[in-house]
Amino acid sequence: MDALRKSVTILTFLLAGGCASVDRVADTPADNAPATETNKSGSLHVITLTREPVEPFDDSAGDSAVINEVIIEEPAEFWEQLRQGFRLPGSQQSAVTARAARYGRYPRQVERIFRRGEPYLAYILSEVQKRNFPTEIALLPFVESGYDPFAFSYGRAAGMWQFIPATGKLYGLQQDWWYDGRRDVVESTQAALNYLDYLQNKFEGDWLLAVAAYNSGSGAVSKAIKKNRKAGKPTDFWHLQLPKETAAYVPKLLAISSVVRHPDKYNISFSPVETQPAFTVVETPGQMDISVAAELAGMDTEALYLLNPGYNRWTTHPDGPHQLVVPVTHSTTFKENIATLPESQLTRLVRHKVQSGETLSQIAQRNNTTTNALLSSNQLNNTLIRSGQYLLVPVGQQDASQYATLNRRIQAANGARSKQTYSVRHGDSLWTIARKYRVTVQQVSSWNKLDARAPIKPGQKLFIYKNSTGSNATSRVQTVVYTVRSGDSLYLISKKFNVSVNDLRRWNNLGKDKYLQPGQSLKLYVDVTHVTGNSQG
Repeated sequence: MDALRKSVTILTFLLAGGCASVDRVADTPADNAPATETNKSGSLHVITLTREPVEPFDDSAGDSAVINEVIIEEPAEFWEQLRQGFRLPGSQQSAVTARAARYGRYPRQVERIFRRGEPYLAYILSEVQKRNFPTEIALLPFVESGYDPFAFSYGRAAGMWQFIPATGKLYGLQQDWWYDGRRDVVESTQAALNYLDYLQNKFEGDWLLAVAAYNSGSGAVSKAIKKNRKAGKPTDFWHLQLPKETAAYVPKLLAISSVVRHPDKYNISFSPVETQPAFTVVETPGQMDISVAAELAGMDTEALYLLNPGYNRWTTHPDGPHQLVVPVTHSTTFKENIATLPESQLTRLVRHKVQSGETLSQIAQRNNTTTNALLSSNQLNNTLIRSGQYLLVPVGQQDASQYATLNRRIQAANGARSKQTYSVRHGDSLWTIARKYRVTVQQVSSWNKLDARAPIKPGQKLFIYKNSTGSNATSRVQTVVYTVRSGDSLYLISKKFNVSVNDLRRWNNLGKDKYLQPGQSLKLYVDVTHVTGNSQG
């Protein structure tokens, strides 16, 4: 955005005759000068300063007075900037007005979604404006994900902009064990805008068709256009026969735009948002521990993690990107401190592949750390590990106990868990209890040191760690409803979502003799940081 534009007009009126002259404006009006008058019109602030007559020894001025009118044009506040760039047509379509009315019936939910997006809104809008896109595009993550960088769909679409793995890779979003660029706020925003730019060019500047294609793919929209053209029908969005989801998708975007344009009409109040992006991208010398970065920036680990949700582990990627998103208010401190930090101290975690026969205590001893530190840094509930499993091993100068604090903070960012005690009732099983609390049988077994096949008895006490539903918590474990397709098997589905076949059976009460049918719905509980385009460790 342009900096403040200031235009200063100095008008000099000579009350006595003589040549015109312009005197320097005093820092403050004199005691006998009229009070400062401030008028506001739109984004123009007009300030009129009237100063005392010039000194009597200035013969050329006589009893002149200088009136200085300073006109300062300030940028509109965030929401007004957003509205000023709206230019998509169709707001009066019945599907749009109906959806807007629906948003109006849930005003607090709309407000909560925008509050969740507050750290990202100014950045997204600024990038949309740079490309001269309609600013309604900045509201697309509202429709896609509710501005949740951890959003995850049954089709394995991830992040605020909901990229599926293949499209993410096509637009340069790295996806592996360490990092998922689809959740990276900066990278995914750039990729989404590049994709939308391609689509609007493909459809000759028709943004409604571009937005529809963002949802369903350009092939579906092109096919619908071709069909209408062949039948002699109009080929604009409103006349196309598109998939049900896509037909509702564009009206959702136009509807939330209508709500933003007229919030009072829908009894919605928007919190003030800074007009300038609240964060900046800082390059780092190499792989970096997020807790170290937070210390160097002088900020909370949780707050830094929420600005860098693309990282699947407690560190950045060993092969890059070597960068972190840091609040503007902490960036100078971070840059100064990182410049003096030895490279050996950038990270305190190394990746270790468990070998056959290794135990957690052996790994801890070999790496000069503790078993508890390994439990904390890997979110393990017990010391059972398997061959081929990857662990993050804390090393270096810091007290290993710091990972317990780090783990709690990261868990708070990813959905804090509160400990509950459950008393087993008649008819209960580990499966019914796990389903009740939306966790896995394996988790319940692990928390209580039970064999997953062992019977439980009425009155028995079990510990359950349930995700917090606090407004600031963002859960990494999300419920996914998957529709079975032709050729699917439990094995293929388990690999796709990085879960076990046994869990799939338990979650859906499937016996070993039951076969999947196309169209069948399966419920899965998926940790979004463990699902990548490759679905591998």
